[in-house]
Amino acid sequence: MFGLLNFPLSLQGNAYTEYVAASAADFAHKPAGVDHEHATAVAMSGLTAWQFLIELGHDFPSPFQHAQHRPMALGAESTVLVNGAAGGVGHLALQLAKWQGALAIAVASGVHEAFLRDLGADEVIDYTTDRSEEVTQDVDLVLDRVGGPQSKRFLKTVKRGGSLHPVYFGEFDDEENARLGITVTAAQVRSSGAHLVKIGCLLEDGTLRVAIDSGFPLEDAQAAQDRAARGTSRARSCSPSHEPGRAARPPRNAPSPDARRSWSSRVGRGNRAAAAPPDQRRHP
Repeated sequence: MFGLLNFPLSLQGNAYTEYVAASAADFAHKPAGVDHEHATAVAMSGLTAWQFLIELGHDFPSPFQHAQHRPMALGAESTVLVNGAAGGVGHLALQLAKWQGALAIAVASGVHEAFLRDLGADEVIDYTTDRSEEVTQDVDLVLDRVGGPQSKRFLKTVKRGGSLHPVYFGEFDDEENARLGITVTAAQVRSSGAHLVKIGCLLEDGTLRVAIDSGFPLEDAQAAQDRAARGTSRARSCSPSHEPGRAARPPRNAPSPDARRSWSSRVGRGNRAAAAPPDQRRHP
């Protein structure tokens, strides 16, 4: 099993644990071809990307705005720009956009270009040398994984009738959005075993790949927190890791060796979990 537990109600859980009681609706069966590390790493980031781009799956009010988030239909005629594409949410969102048939533009540091090309990016913009909102126009959808106060700059990138989805909601003017003909909405990710079933199928068949950084046994939880605090990680989720001193078996859906400069760090606050076999439950 794997899942994102009781989120966002457990947002302030602040704990690691070997055992947890949670709703069965928060879990999905881990596909046999996907190991526990990769299943756990995809839970939080994968659900965020899925609910922003594919299917919201609930009608809870958004904490960010009055408008309800509605994912934009994507297809072969769509162009999607993902800002923060080398991150945990970003590298999964990029793949989901490609899965839907869209042309995908990735914005990230240039050091991640090979990784992003390997995942299917049609174009990579190095934000250290170019301002993506200046060099790209008329896209159908921008998913701004970075979000925040600067997200408004992408309004000039989106065509009339398009959408801008900031993961961290910034400052927008509803009248300006309406005048430009651009839909700006965000969502609060929520636990969903049903969505994880669908994501798990994409992991199983190799459509979706999760890049991994490093694993930490439970006794090294502080080191995991320190790693997260340094930033530049692809995801922040807590999972069972391999035994110290023993290399984890690379799964069949892992990115190619040349692309592994980008990864997912599995550290977090105890609300993300993958259920391991009984003999492995010494890990979170």
